Amino acid sequence: MYNQAFTDALVDHTIEELDLVLPMARIDLIRVTGAFEIPVTVANLLDRQKFSCVIALGVIIRGETQHADLVASCVTESLQGLAVEHRTPIIHEVLLVNNEKQAEERCTGDTMNRGHEAARAAANIIEIFAGIEKSMPLGAKRQAKL
Repeated sequence: MYNQAFTDALVDHTIEELDLVLPMARIDLIRVTGAFEIPVTVANLLDRQKFSCVIALGVIIRGETQHADLVASCVTESLQGLAVEHRTPIIHEVLLVNNEKQAEERCTGDTMNRGHEAARAAANIIEIFAGIEKSMPLGAKRQAKL
């Protein structure tokens, strides 16, 4: 697994925060080898079951080539496409960082921990979608608003 120490910390902080903001949530953790495999795994899951939200976590550290940027771009575009196609919120925290120091700050630190932010974003979007469903259920007849 690529950048496992940072990814593990990101996962741990996300689960820790989810336990606080969504204490009754069911959390399914699925690990893949690297960031590039995240979108196809999410697609596979979304084809099988409806989820309130998916949180995609990973860490890509730039090297001396453009490979990291290409992977990050592909992951971002694929996750956005899946979110729209399946009408399922996908919190994108597949981080692209310049170096290990940035990864450490975002995955293990307290001030800009992206795991905590991912959990809060998930709780927020779940609440927003629930409000939309309550006020405009999918089965209801669409009427023009004046």
